[in-house]
Amino acid sequence: MDKQQQDLVSEVPAPARQSAARGIAAATIGNALEWYDMSIYALLAIYIGHNFFPSDNAAVEVIQAFAVFGISYLIRPLGGLVLGSYADRKGMKKGLILTIRLMVLGTAIIAFMPGYGTIGLLAPLGLIVGRLVQGFSAGGEFGAATSYLLAQNKGRKGFLGSFQFASQGLGALMAAITVVILTSVFTTEQMNDWAWRIPFFVGLLVGPAGWWIRRHVDEAPNEKADDQQAQDGTKHNHAPVQQLFRSHKVSVLIAGGALAISTALNFVLQYMPTFGIKQLGMNPSVSFSSLIISGVILTFATPIVGHLSDRYGRLKIMIPAVIGIVLLTIPLFLWLIAGKSFLVLAVVMTILGLLKALYFGALPSVMADVFTGPVRATGLSFSYNAAVAVFGGFTPMICAFLIETTGQPVAPGYYLAVLSIVSITALGAAFRFRSVR
Repeated sequence: MDKQQQDLVSEVPAPARQSAARGIAAATIGNALEWYDMSIYALLAIYIGHNFFPSDNAAVEVIQAFAVFGISYLIRPLGGLVLGSYADRKGMKKGLILTIRLMVLGTAIIAFMPGYGTIGLLAPLGLIVGRLVQGFSAGGEFGAATSYLLAQNKGRKGFLGSFQFASQGLGALMAAITVVILTSVFTTEQMNDWAWRIPFFVGLLVGPAGWWIRRHVDEAPNEKADDQQAQDGTKHNHAPVQQLFRSHKVSVLIAGGALAISTALNFVLQYMPTFGIKQLGMNPSVSFSSLIISGVILTFATPIVGHLSDRYGRLKIMIPAVIGIVLLTIPLFLWLIAGKSFLVLAVVMTILGLLKALYFGALPSVMADVFTGPVRATGLSFSYNAAVAVFGGFTPMICAFLIETTGQPVAPGYYLAVLSIVSITALGAAFRFRSVR
């Protein structure tokens, strides 16, 4: 961003508190819906695998269901480029409206798709299409929503950006509560037959509300400044994707690397109920309820961490958190395997949830700082989704596969320890490359 653009942005008055609250709601509701749908799929993988990938081996059903879960993340970087570029060119508000429309479409496909016993191979193919539509939509969600949030008040980037990830915790929390209720009310036969579809129908009800909110909020403050530039004849068309790969390749690597441990840990948390059921023999409703603990922590602790990061520095909080993940993950898994109780599972989920909140509370603002304004939504969307595709989407399948092939239930702990080192390296590069503090 040149000096003239900065001057124009600085002249835009700070939004009123009510307007900022609407902006936070508009930016986060789609992200919460995305993570609700993602969490629902991960939590119900046992039942989805039974319906769409019937097999004599229940472990194979789960692995295949998680494979489709992971495949959808391969299209997210493409969605990040296409929809992120659209948001950078047309405005964050238009980008947010488009992503939530696509998100609802993908959810509807999954909710209404008949099972393998009804339409054969068309069932898993239809499931894949639904997940691909969701993945493409989610690809543009992070960049547009984060850019919109940070534009509300540049002096509180840590706090405002934290709502991006707090909404992930809210989505996971609502998904966990929904699944706990369902598995408590319905029998295993009912869950396998039809009750697993209920949460997806709930998601369809949230979608229109999110679209309405996004339709009736103002454009982001920096976009208003761009509108003024357009009227003055000073704004020029730009190609965000071309600029990203020409001038911001290092930024993509830094942002993606910083996200690696955060996204992998998030998916491990989503996998833990399945781990409790399959490896520890826990009751499904009891195991699923452990996610409520981490969901509450991630929803309410994350904004507090974001606020503290604005006061004391982001890396001063994030680096100790990721070191804690390296040191504690494997011992926690060993303790859980030895304890095999809900109390131990609850404590493990609490510790991991707190470590994750400490790490990713300030992460959106750190990632945003390594990109300049004209390509921020594109850069954030692509780096986020490329990292999620590589380190996140296949994490549940990798965990299930590692445990199945090695016979060591502690295998997911080693996976997280390796990715922690990747993220520590990226944070060090962010400190040097863009003077992120």
